[in-house]
Amino acid sequence: MAELVSEVLITALTRWGVDTVFGLPGDGINGIMEGLRRHRDKVRFILVHHEESAAFMATGYAKATGRLGVCLATSGPGGIHLLNGLYDAKLDHVPVLAITGMQETSVLGTSYQQEVQLDHLFEDVTEYNQMITNPAQVPGLVDIAVRTAYGRRGVAHLTFPNDIQIAEAGVNPWESVAPANPPKTAPVYLQPPVRPSDDDLGKAADVLNRGRRVAILAGVGARGAGPLVERAAEALGAPIIKSLLGKMVVPDDSPYAIGGIGLLGTAPGAEVVDDIDTLLMLGTNFPYTKFLPPPGKTKVVQVDIDPTRVGIRMPTDVPLVGDVGVTLEALLPLLHRKQDRTHLEKYQKQMADWREKMSALENSDRDPIAPQHLAHLLDELCTDDAVLTCDSGTIATWAARHWNIRGGREFYLSGNLATMAPGLPYAVAIQHAYPGRQVIAFVGDGGFAMLMAEFNTAVRYGLPIKLVINNNNSLGQILWEQMVLGYPEHGVRFAGSEPDYAAWARAAGGYGARVDNAGDLPGALRDALAADGPALLDVAVDPNEPPMPGKVSYEQAKKFATAFLRGQPQKVAIATTLFKDRIQQLRAR
Repeated sequence: MAELVSEVLITALTRWGVDTVFGLPGDGINGIMEGLRRHRDKVRFILVHHEESAAFMATGYAKATGRLGVCLATSGPGGIHLLNGLYDAKLDHVPVLAITGMQETSVLGTSYQQEVQLDHLFEDVTEYNQMITNPAQVPGLVDIAVRTAYGRRGVAHLTFPNDIQIAEAGVNPWESVAPANPPKTAPVYLQPPVRPSDDDLGKAADVLNRGRRVAILAGVGARGAGPLVERAAEALGAPIIKSLLGKMVVPDDSPYAIGGIGLLGTAPGAEVVDDIDTLLMLGTNFPYTKFLPPPGKTKVVQVDIDPTRVGIRMPTDVPLVGDVGVTLEALLPLLHRKQDRTHLEKYQKQMADWREKMSALENSDRDPIAPQHLAHLLDELCTDDAVLTCDSGTIATWAARHWNIRGGREFYLSGNLATMAPGLPYAVAIQHAYPGRQVIAFVGDGGFAMLMAEFNTAVRYGLPIKLVINNNNSLGQILWEQMVLGYPEHGVRFAGSEPDYAAWARAAGGYGARVDNAGDLPGALRDALAADGPALLDVAVDPNEPPMPGKVSYEQAKKFATAFLRGQPQKVAIATTLFKDRIQQLRAR
């Protein structure tokens, strides 16, 4: 039996260590599916229910493992469905390879059924993008695509016409006229240990040593360098603020950590930005510049592996292009330990006060169930090496504030794209990558409903993910965003409809339960976490609990009040919830 081009593709991927492909078959990739069948002992095909999920799974896999995530979709609509998940990979800078089908070469350009020029469509999302037109191209282009995805930390795309997929491997059907042969490449990529120059390091140390009130803003680019970040904080007497993606860089109980920044951040995180004279930015491209110091007010030293991102958000006095860990190892000996610890101690005290306020909102006596209580119980009952995946929306606020990084815990969500629905697909992929770890998807009902079929994927593959739905029967984040603009909410509640997601979980072959009362929650959550195989717990939470910013501005309060005056529905319930929150926080003092 002759070797097919599709087999060359699969073999080339295995040389890069690829052992999993997430995807959905179709007539545009039947040749590639045959290649996967013939090599099923080397590469596992994970069959999903929606191509968007396949791309999210590839992205989640890449985020958690650092390895290439691979997704596969058929021609036309299948490839189109990949795009949202691929943009998640692009914007969060993780290596993903998308493989798609294409109509056979003899009918391209004839408006054939499902003919979509996917190579054109994918131009914006990709770092490398190529249609295969000759079997001889395949080994070299696979190597180039994978190496580019790793090197540029983004998406590569290869699209294969049907007839090329099933062509005989190694055949060049046309006479070569160019003075070159198809390249003979190797599956090799080495991450450069980028280190700034001694001169630049000296300038950075000078700025940091002269600073009297220094803070560190750590992003996901500092992942793996947590102990070095804490050593820098100790030397500089600097509180550490974390971006949402950078939440797992240092533990939340670190004496230097004062929580997050931005709308989902903490009050100390917001306060310190207005107070500092020097900021050390480590591996972060934090986009919400309103939450950063105004230009010219603060001296800035920024470390990033990508030179195009240094200085992109605010003027940078000393840009350092390099790996955060390598850079800090070289920078730390140049820093002078600050003897005055007043600045750090001030924010340590504020953080202790903030924790008390958050603890007060985790009250178990409130009905409807406070989402803060649900997030707190998750934090309390999960293992110290648990992985939490999360959707975008109010759910991200509760996770950011009440899920604590400690031990080997990890936390993943769609950062810069902030798309709905990746929490469940991420969990499936990460559980596949780490079968021995506890993996929890903490999602909202809005995001879950989009890709809920993937719970069945977890059942089919025996992946014991735990899915906890923070069910407020609404698009909660949009609701509060409308109000903060001064507009009464509109079109954001799923009124009159309460789908039985627990019944769906049981019908799909997993564990499913529903909780409506706070008193039942601890036991129900323990049961779900202890269940064999995939488990879903649908928790009805207070739909009128606002995800308030760590520090409410006058303008935000004014717009919120304006929404009430203009006829905000549910205003009595919202006001009652806010009143309860305030009473609980006052009692905690």
